[in-house]
Amino acid sequence: MRLLIADKLDASPLKELAALGLEVVYRPELGADELPAALADVNILVVRSTKVARAAIEAAGSLNLIIRAGAGVNTIDVDAASERGVYVSNCPGRNASAVAELVMALVLGLDRRIVDATVGLREGRWEKGALGEARGLRGRRFGVAGLGSIGRLVLDHAASFGMETRAWSRSLTPLRAREIGVGHAASLVALAKVSDVLSLHLPVSQHTTRIVDSEVLDALPDGAILINAARAEIVDYEALSLAIEKKGLRVGLDVFPDEPKGGAGAFRPAIIDRGLVYGTPHIGASTEQAQRAIVEEVCRIVRAFLTEEDVPNVVNVCKQTPARFCLVLRARDRVGVLANVSSVIKRHGINIEEVTNTIFQGAVAACTKLRLSGRPSEVCLAEIRAFEEVMHVDVIPLPNLA
Repeated sequence: MRLLIADKLDASPLKELAALGLEVVYRPELGADELPAALADVNILVVRSTKVARAAIEAAGSLNLIIRAGAGVNTIDVDAASERGVYVSNCPGRNASAVAELVMALVLGLDRRIVDATVGLREGRWEKGALGEARGLRGRRFGVAGLGSIGRLVLDHAASFGMETRAWSRSLTPLRAREIGVGHAASLVALAKVSDVLSLHLPVSQHTTRIVDSEVLDALPDGAILINAARAEIVDYEALSLAIEKKGLRVGLDVFPDEPKGGAGAFRPAIIDRGLVYGTPHIGASTEQAQRAIVEEVCRIVRAFLTEEDVPNVVNVCKQTPARFCLVLRARDRVGVLANVSSVIKRHGINIEEVTNTIFQGAVAACTKLRLSGRPSEVCLAEIRAFEEVMHVDVIPLPNLA
């Protein structure tokens, strides 16, 4: 079995998986265009920022599992993987500390204008008067949009600075907000209105693309700090450019539209010149601690895939299949029993959605649960009961589905 790492990643821990029969191939130079040709005979693919398009997935006949070494799966065509029965997994939360630390570094840097002060000193300027009027953080209002592992950790950091914390997410209720000790905002606009600092931690989806628009930006108090260390797609950067000048916003960005791929290159985002904007080149997760934790999680996912039934952090397995009935079969543990039963079910036009099989002590009897798309007729059940190995058959409607 072959595992391909198609991104820059510390591959040494993964090489230990050779004991499980894996051949680890490290090709960090591969891009999206080269990936389809490189996937021949690859069973497991590990990527970080390399895009895995439909063409690559359809060209990989042996591919069983794609792991994104990071949070989210927006660089992977999950629909294409699902259509071919390929698991897609990721490593959520493993870079939370690194990103949260960068968020607070940007907040502190913008409030105290640390970058401007450093540049001034390097250029021979002593600007104590101009740069010595920071507002400070204690007692100010800190809003977080999105309460995943990073958002929750950012809230903890903000609270440790004595800030008043508030949050909004689609799933956050007032009761849950009270339980975790954070103020509740009914909408993103409502959160912006009461945030001296607003930090974004939303995933990319059809609901969040450009969710931070002119309405949200106009709701921010004049001079507020906005941080985006999540995804560039969630912000309307044209509207943000206008709001920086209109409202005097201070902005910290770790993500930008049309970022170049790779560790170095020429790139100057226009927004960096719009006002008090600090930027970093998408390094939120780039600490030794975070990268080590992500690789360890990749190893855990691979081991589980090879040795257990479940794939940790899988994102494309149905939480609820189309199954409407469960056929519970008690039968002898003999060759061909399930094949015979499946053949009868197929002949009656019913699809088997899920199968679980339990073998009892002594390996004489088994209990099989077949989740079916429709209810078997009495004729179908009679045919199944007619097999001499079958001891008992029940049909159970599945709750809330039948």
